Amino acid sequence: MFANKNLSLTVPDGKRIGMVGLDTGHCMAFTRSINASDTRDKYRGYKVTAAYPKGTDLIREWKDQIPQITHEMKEAGVEIIDSMDELLEKVDVVMITCIDGNKHLELATPVIKAKKSLFIDKPFAASYKDACAIVELAKKYQTPLFSSSSLRYMDGIENITETVGKITGANIFSPAHIEPNHPDLFWYSIHGIEILYTIMGTGCKSVKRIFTPETDYVVGVWDDNRIGAYRGLRKEKTGYSATVFGEKAIKVLDKYSGYIPLLVKITEFYDTKMVPFPVEQTLEIIAFMEAAEESKKKGGITIDMYHTCQ
Repeated sequence: MFANKNLSLTVPDGKRIGMVGLDTGHCMAFTRSINASDTRDKYRGYKVTAAYPKGTDLIREWKDQIPQITHEMKEAGVEIIDSMDELLEKVDVVMITCIDGNKHLELATPVIKAKKSLFIDKPFAASYKDACAIVELAKKYQTPLFSSSSLRYMDGIENITETVGKITGANIFSPAHIEPNHPDLFWYSIHGIEILYTIMGTGCKSVKRIFTPETDYVVGVWDDNRIGAYRGLRKEKTGYSATVFGEKAIKVLDKYSGYIPLLVKITEFYDTKMVPFPVEQTLEIIAFMEAAEESKKKGGITIDMYHTCQ
């Protein structure tokens, strides 16, 4: 058993989570939930015990918050570590929370080489090239790897086919705020795109994007000619919603339970080393968003999707 002097609890061997990148509100939100005293077996005994603060260099509004978030984590009993090497010596599994997808390959590399099971918070990466590099490295070192938005686990989505039957298409909307250091959809639209792929699965063959300063509209055509559409909202009142079209019914999903369902999946993944869905779907999500970026740059033309890292 490992007793963290900074925590009023004893953490079983193998259950210590190390957090990397203290530059997002997810850090404290995840830690408060996982480390709460009344979690019972919800998170399988895992606790966030140590954190390495280094995060974004590019996104000033979040870089400036690292000292405050670091202080809050320390106050919550999490040990603050000065180097990645030291962190990896003190923890069993790792969660990269760094808000900047441009940093994820750099931060993931030592974790993967150390063979620590790794969850990467959204966005998985800021380019398809980096996403492929992370996946290939994980395969080389046989390190379990998982990434997801919490919106993948919105209410009713996991058993949607029981309601609508075989899925024939979907329309999604979500916030679509843009951050200049990421391709447009990677920053916030990732939540809506993750919903789209949770419903539709892989196999998109082409993407077309209509862009205005207020709105994005992205249409994907799948190999079996199903159509999935994403509407990103920047100015008007927004939220998260999916209209799912099926052979038996049409169903609207618009309830979101927050981070807890995702955290349950993460800690289950740490225990079992089994990824909840194929990593190829995560790669295709990145490819979809990158194709949408190319479509925008080329005036809204249809872009063929790519499905391989080679």
